[in-house]
Amino acid sequence: MRDSKQTVGRRAVLAGVGTVGALTATVALLPAAEPTNANPAAPLKPERDGAAGYRLTEHVKRYYQTTRV
Repeated sequence: MRDSKQTVGRRAVLAGVGTVGALTATVALLPAAEPTNANPAAPLKPERDGAAGYRLTEHVKRYYQTTRV
């Protein structure tokens, strides 16, 4: 004869596995939250070189990285 506690334990495990699977699927479908800037109105101050009007921006830095040998 089977123990009733063992049968209930199996059912609980199977129910838990189903719940975890459903939660995992839900989290996978939710959009990822992006961090927000604390002060979006404040402009970023770019680094300046000696030349007038020249700004060392992220775009320029990426270009410089592509030209390195």
